Amino acid sequence: MGRNLQSGERLRPVDLARGHGLSTQAVRNYEEAGILPAAGRTPHGYRTYTSLHAAALRAFLALVPGHGHQTATSIMRAVNQGAAEEAFRQIDESHAQLLDDRRTLQTVENALRDLEPTTASESGVGSGPAPVSGPGGTYIGPLADKLGIRPATLRKWEHAGLVHPRRDPLTGYRVYDQADVRDARLAHQLRRGGYLLEQIAPLIAQVRAAGGLEPLEAALGDWHGRLSARGRAMLTGAAELEAYLRGRG
Repeated sequence: MGRNLQSGERLRPVDLARGHGLSTQAVRNYEEAGILPAAGRTPHGYRTYTSLHAAALRAFLALVPGHGHQTATSIMRAVNQGAAEEAFRQIDESHAQLLDDRRTLQTVENALRDLEPTTASESGVGSGPAPVSGPGGTYIGPLADKLGIRPATLRKWEHAGLVHPRRDPLTGYRVYDQADVRDARLAHQLRRGGYLLEQIAPLIAQVRAAGGLEPLEAALGDWHGRLSARGRAMLTGAAELEAYLRGRG
């Protein structure tokens, strides 16, 4: 990492590609996208790269796991255009998003600790129609407002089996009891954590049927692992980007 990246060593596209398991076309695409600085040209028009280009490629590939392909591309473009402050801003946004995701996970875990085991009568399992008015009953609009989502999202979750609201026999409106509100909160938090509806549905179904939260433990552990992996990948990406910045001077 302490090499002089401005050295005059010439590298062919295939030299960059082989070291990272890429095709030569991918290397050319990265250059055209602004991820790599513009290549030099031989008198015959062939591209030539240097160790500085190799450092740029290493930085980009190291940034992708932590920031995603699109953000990593924007970061490298900004650096290569001499807009380092813009690159740093985007990096800060990624770190802020990771922190927000950690807080979301903490919110989910706190919510689960506060939840009481659901009884058969609360979940509607093996019981007759519950009264539409009473403690914990709410309609779709107020619940959507509380969660910060659209009513259409709650209807979509209902179709996916995440919530099971009853109907008010007088108005036909959906009514969400305490168990439904709990399930909607869990669905909302897990969606923010990146889980798909088809992944959430069996978790909530198990929680609802078993009256316990054990089915979520594995999912939460996996969520922790993915956040830690992203954080560590950001450190690796930062180290490679710093090496590239030093090489650029």
